[in-house]
Amino acid sequence: MTGDLNAVVTAAQSGDEGAFRLLYRTLQPGLLRYLTALVGADAEDVASETWLQVARDLTAFTGGEFRAWAVTIARNRAMDHLRRQRRRPSVPVPVQSLSELPGDSDTAEHAGETLGTESAIALIATLPPSEAEAVLLRAVIGLDAESAARVLGKRPGAVRTAAHRGLRRLAALLGDGESTPVTPPRPRPGRGRQIPAPPHVEPADG
Repeated sequence: MTGDLNAVVTAAQSGDEGAFRLLYRTLQPGLLRYLTALVGADAEDVASETWLQVARDLTAFTGGEFRAWAVTIARNRAMDHLRRQRRRPSVPVPVQSLSELPGDSDTAEHAGETLGTESAIALIATLPPSEAEAVLLRAVIGLDAESAARVLGKRPGAVRTAAHRGLRRLAALLGDGESTPVTPPRPRPGRGRQIPAPPHVEPADG
């Protein structure tokens, strides 16, 4: 898949509009889910800003994981957007409205299988920020640990650990909440589904 995507990127860099449309169709669904968890209802606006920058800077891309490059641009645009929104009043979203998900399994595998749904993306946004982004980049965007670590400015081991913890927490939320209680996330400033920018460096945790 990576090799095929690289060929499409090369064609798009040469001015092939069809190749660029293919890049958009390939990446936009996952990118939009990722941005929805970061900025909520403004995800499409931020995605548009992201693609404008991708189109402008595409010739500067010199290789590597294109998805990681694109999602780094998206994350930077999202953080800029959140900074602009900080002075606006908060509109909290009740956790109850985010957790109407069917399911009878408490496994991390089941959680991973349902991450493409709108309500699941909303539920991911209730996780601690470091876990939420790790889950989104690994399970939704499809980056490997090394690429996700470069996006977040962390070590691959820290990203793997955060993604694992996040999937386990999601599995509990998607399963039987009575048998596996989950501590609600602490309130965070801004919109109820926003994830504030995490610290650039995370201490080693394996």
